[in-house]
Amino acid sequence: MVEKLLRFVSVAKEMPAKRPADGRRQDFDEIYAQYAADRAQQQASRCSQCGIPYCQIHCPLQNNIPDWLKLTAEGRLEEAYEVSSATNTFPEICGRICPQDRLCEGNCVIEKGFESVTIGSVEKYITDTAFERGWVQPGLPRRELAQSVGIVGAGPGGLAAADILRRRGYQVHVYDRYDRAGGLLVYGIPGFKLEKHIVTRRYDLLVAAGVKFHLGVEIGRDLCMSDLRQRHDAILIATGVYKARDMQMPGVGLPSVVPALDYLTASNRKGFGDAVPEFDNGSLDAAGRHVVVIGGGDTAMDCVRTAVRQGAKSVKCLYRRDRRNMPGSQREVNHAEEEGVEFVWQAAPDAFTGASAVKGVRAHRIHLGMADSTGRQTPQPIEGSSFTLKADLVIKALGFDPEDMPAMFDTSDLAVTRWGTVKVDHRSMMTSLDGVFAAGDIVRGASLVVWAIRDGRDAADQMHSYLQAKASQALARAS
Repeated sequence: MVEKLLRFVSVAKEMPAKRPADGRRQDFDEIYAQYAADRAQQQASRCSQCGIPYCQIHCPLQNNIPDWLKLTAEGRLEEAYEVSSATNTFPEICGRICPQDRLCEGNCVIEKGFESVTIGSVEKYITDTAFERGWVQPGLPRRELAQSVGIVGAGPGGLAAADILRRRGYQVHVYDRYDRAGGLLVYGIPGFKLEKHIVTRRYDLLVAAGVKFHLGVEIGRDLCMSDLRQRHDAILIATGVYKARDMQMPGVGLPSVVPALDYLTASNRKGFGDAVPEFDNGSLDAAGRHVVVIGGGDTAMDCVRTAVRQGAKSVKCLYRRDRRNMPGSQREVNHAEEEGVEFVWQAAPDAFTGASAVKGVRAHRIHLGMADSTGRQTPQPIEGSSFTLKADLVIKALGFDPEDMPAMFDTSDLAVTRWGTVKVDHRSMMTSLDGVFAAGDIVRGASLVVWAIRDGRDAADQMHSYLQAKASQALARAS
């Protein structure tokens, strides 16, 4: 069916319909509509089926993107779903929140002359259609195994590992200190990027498959790591990194200078209908306020766009580099600008002004100097360039670091790196504790959801090998 492919020369790139900015500012619904079937098929047909699929090479999951684009173009959607889900536990989530402009789509070979294939939107369409048509079923194992696995953390890495291990027949128990499964998918990412029912239906599938969830259980407080190791034959630490990076400057302790995750969690909890005192008393609500967000990553973009929807008087993003050098998705920056966010490029804060509460952000202009060892230009302050931005809510979106895991778990022999991440043997993904593995951000540092999924799947494979060897040894001893 060659006539259904390589149509990038005759078919223009077309994203799904995007809601007008004025309308989407009023709610937390996703901003893109679903592709109509004929449009999804047409856009998939633009794939060049190149000999070296750079889209696949630059996907952390090594998704077979050309294959499921070809199947979609040919109208073979159920097969496309099977291929897509073979390498990705949550394709409908990655289709929504992956920074495709930096990964698959940004490396599409037709990008330079014809604009990239809309890989993320087609991926989302395939799996949403699969759910609608009943093709997505719980991953029930063919046979049950007696061995038990404990997973600490119900974020994307932990859930990906839980899915793989349960399909192989293990008795899987997931522990999380929060009251809902999903981690940052639920409490960190706003609904306009990922509506929460998308995560909930995956949770429901895992429960239906037999995964046991222990929510509201914190290891080190409610259960000791030693208890967990006695309960289970193997453990996976997939907690992510939640400790907000801070800054040291005058006024940083003023009321209404808040960490990004506190702000986003409060907003997402309100979306669930929870009682959130810090939101209800106005502390974490941007309504009617002048908001300044400090940072240039995807978390900062989530904060500015949330503030817009909460009815802020003004929203500014202060970032020390320029647009080209910011770590966040350029697509997200464009969405934010359409929604009325003002970006203050090449500027860094010096102090937060105010007496009993923050009233402004004093900052200075930045010149980008010579490139450092990473290839990025080094920010240098411009003398005499000080200015002040009006602000009565400042959100610090500076990234995340790991918590003190040995202290949290009361396990002093759990080795960590000089950055505080859990130290593992990268071939086996095992920590310094026998039978205890680790994956995701707690190993690699704050990163993308798609990398957490990849790490969770890889950890599941290594845990399977470990458990099979352990079972063989037990059998040999018994005989």
